[in-house]
Amino acid sequence: MNTPPVSNGPAEQREDGHAHGEHAHEHAHEHDEHAAHPHAKGHTHSNTHGHSHNHSHGGHHHHHAPVAGHGRAFAIAVVLNVAIVLIQGVYGVIAHSTALLADAGHNLSDVLGLLLAWGATWLTTRRPSAHYTFGYGSTSILASLVNAGLLLFACGVIVTEAIGRLMNPAPVAGLTVFVVATVGMLVNGFSAWLFMRGQKEDLNIRGAFLHMAGDALISAAVAVSGLVILGTNWTWLDPVMSLIVVAVIVYGTWGLLRDSVRLALDAVPPGVDLQRIREYLAGQPGVTDVHDLHVWALSTTGNALSAHLVIPAGHPGDAAVDAIVFTLREEFAMQHATLQVDLGTTHHHCSLEHPHSH
Repeated sequence: MNTPPVSNGPAEQREDGHAHGEHAHEHAHEHDEHAAHPHAKGHTHSNTHGHSHNHSHGGHHHHHAPVAGHGRAFAIAVVLNVAIVLIQGVYGVIAHSTALLADAGHNLSDVLGLLLAWGATWLTTRRPSAHYTFGYGSTSILASLVNAGLLLFACGVIVTEAIGRLMNPAPVAGLTVFVVATVGMLVNGFSAWLFMRGQKEDLNIRGAFLHMAGDALISAAVAVSGLVILGTNWTWLDPVMSLIVVAVIVYGTWGLLRDSVRLALDAVPPGVDLQRIREYLAGQPGVTDVHDLHVWALSTTGNALSAHLVIPAGHPGDAAVDAIVFTLREEFAMQHATLQVDLGTTHHHCSLEHPHSH
């Protein structure tokens, strides 16, 4: 038989002073709502996976992206980029500049990407529901994935236009290109600065930062090409510069796309050392084996973990388990951890686990 497993957070306070009997039922993980309901009753439940999983739920602690400040950053960046798109689009046509039009198209994809990232950041703060028991944090993963897709689509459009202009050169107003691109560089540089604070911790914010920082560099390159065209009348430089712009965008987007796809496929999040976690759990007093260890991302800022701890002596007590969960959260960035304690009297490894993963 298995002793009741435990999930993250301190043990819940029980109204009636004793444990409730085991019963099977569906339930929602109400993250962050335990604090609002200090008298929520602890409970266990049984699942059917060939053996019994009994979960006793404690308070859940999740750390979402620091939205305060980012909401304002998104609003400012969206307004500024809409203005830049209009200016670059109009003057790109007037100056016959594909590089300027390419930058305008890229900025347009940035506006859409910023709106997606903004919406996803807001959704991560919404409380879980009966249907979305982990909340809406995974929308930030989807937003970063769509952002990468938008950037690559914009690149395809730019390449098509640039090749057309190389085959059919047109006069380019170098001074207009220089002035408009310089304005774009300043605006995008300021927008990138707005997202610098959170881009190392949040893949979604990182997507917004890469959009803005890339645009600032691209606009600077287009401005330089405008000056060169003004002095040399090398009109071919404009479409060539737009192709260089594409190369820069693709290079900067590849990492975002790779990480987004991995998180969407429930891969171990970047920066998480699964072997260290396994060694930590295996080193706890009384633990003779660790199996069914799974780690995945709940959002671009929050991770989850589930594992079976084989403890032949039986459940070590809530305090011991709470200490393990605390360490998983503080040292290994596991905002949600669910642990099941097994006696090791039966063989019930998860069918998803690789036979040589432990």
